[in-house]
Amino acid sequence: MNMRTTLSPQLRQQTKMSPQMFQSLEILQLPMLELVAHVQQELIDNPLLEDEKDFDENEQEENEKEPMENEFNDKEKQEEDKFKMLGEMIDEWNDYDSLTSRKRSDAIAERDRKHEALENTPEKTISFGDYLSGQLSVMEIEGSLLEICENIIYHINDSGYLACHLGEIMEAIKDLVSQELANEALEIIQSLEPVGVGARDLKECLILQLDKRNTDYNIANEIISNYLEDVEKEKYTSIAKKFGYNLEWIKNVIAFIKTLNPKPGSLFSNEQLPYITPDARVDCVEGKYEVTLVGDNNLPRIYISTSYRDVLNGNGGDLQTKRYIRKKIESAKWLIDSIEQRRSTLYKVSLKIVEMQKGFLEEGVLSLRTLKMKDVADALGIHASTVSRATAHKYMQPPKGIFEMKYFFTGGFKNADGNIESWEATKEKVAKIIKEEDKSNPLNDEEIAAKLREMGSRVARRTVAKYRESMKISSSRKRRSNVISFSQACDTNITNYG
Repeated sequence: MNMRTTLSPQLRQQTKMSPQMFQSLEILQLPMLELVAHVQQELIDNPLLEDEKDFDENEQEENEKEPMENEFNDKEKQEEDKFKMLGEMIDEWNDYDSLTSRKRSDAIAERDRKHEALENTPEKTISFGDYLSGQLSVMEIEGSLLEICENIIYHINDSGYLACHLGEIMEAIKDLVSQELANEALEIIQSLEPVGVGARDLKECLILQLDKRNTDYNIANEIISNYLEDVEKEKYTSIAKKFGYNLEWIKNVIAFIKTLNPKPGSLFSNEQLPYITPDARVDCVEGKYEVTLVGDNNLPRIYISTSYRDVLNGNGGDLQTKRYIRKKIESAKWLIDSIEQRRSTLYKVSLKIVEMQKGFLEEGVLSLRTLKMKDVADALGIHASTVSRATAHKYMQPPKGIFEMKYFFTGGFKNADGNIESWEATKEKVAKIIKEEDKSNPLNDEEIAAKLREMGSRVARRTVAKYRESMKISSSRKRRSNVISFSQACDTNITNYG
């Protein structure tokens, strides 16, 4: 058999994303805070980009001067024509204000940016470990005992529990510690605030929070030590029989146990809450809803620098330098174009959402209509994926609060009237029914489903259960138990539990 390698050309079509399109899509889906960071990085990387505060008006006057005539060879002359065209583009881009974000108000423009940054900087909070160490520093503890205490604090997690076995800490400092000394150090840590810190498990954490001076300390200690699983399953009658005490008394003790904090360190959690900046604000002006892109106020207003105009027009600089400048001008143009495209798309999508969800703006969640991204995309003549990118991690601020834009896109089902009702509206109905129920006789899921059917919503019992659990609402049995416990707590003198 004759085997040989040959080359044969083939024609085929394939979709390939250009760098400009890739950058446009990337910027479209960036939240405002990340976009600001991205633009600031581009200002550092691209010397031809300038921020508004650095823009020198004197440069515009110099740009009006006639360029000097220079003689180049044929190859350089072709490059020169391209450079002159790019130089003219700079003026066009700088004069065209809509290619950048909208002008800030006079008040914002005059505000000192550094002072504003200081105002918006969150206060540095003390860490949990520092809080415990601070208490330890005012106690008269010295030598090996102090070092053991500091090691124990180091191994306490954010929930307030000792994250490793005490023996492991002893191994790390075995030259300094004995079992008795380690136990003494742990007792010192467990005496610190918040109460319950330094526990090795949940039971120990709850027991540390009990007051030994209370008359019911022993019974509470016993329930926590041996019957915590029965408490979780609400087997109160079984616990009462084992102790031989009155059921109501056992319920009161358990009601107090439920007030204890299972995670004492949570009050000092280092987790930072996300800072939300709305991208669009909706205002009602003379009965009409208007959309304003408020996020643009935080975005640096960028220009293509004109300081390199002389180089482009032949006044100094070699061919390689001019090619570098041309590349950076194109990069700056793509960036400005992408930002403008983002602003335009976000505005159109926000406006269409407001138009289609007008009922929600006027009446609330019960009037939230079903809406798909494809509906908005078809109305605007764009692809659904573009709507998805435009609304990703972005927020809208209508008169009734701040909502993630994707909140307005929700599915639904047909109600008795044949209209489509959104899932969020049904959840709101479930929450309203539970809020208005008889607290001494809460409704179960089947009864809630029956009430929804009376209101025109055909919802199955399992769907009600799913909605209730997603809203973190307890079952009817637990809601009834909570009501009884609260009522008994009010009728019983529980000052000993204080």
